[in-house]
Amino acid sequence: MYLIFRCDCGRVLYAKKGVATRKCTCGKTIKVKSRRILQRVETAEDATYAVQKMQEEIYGESMFSTAEEFKQNKFLNQIDRKMKEL
Repeated sequence: MYLIFRCDCGRVLYAKKGVATRKCTCGKTIKVKSRRILQRVETAEDATYAVQKMQEEIYGESMFSTAEEFKQNKFLNQIDRKMKEL
């Protein structure tokens, strides 16, 4: 069983039941027992999916792009800058 909860910074996290602490990416160490549990799920995959969905509800959909898309956008931005200089 996995427990889903939030850090003070707002990030949604999960930890396996029985784990005492969990470290957030913001650097804070969180005592799992002192947190309000938002959801309980059975597997790590379910926990990952639930956290992802909760993060999307809070912050909107993620805007991840592939390396190829990033290179293409970077190239187009360079062209735009050069055009403005002219």
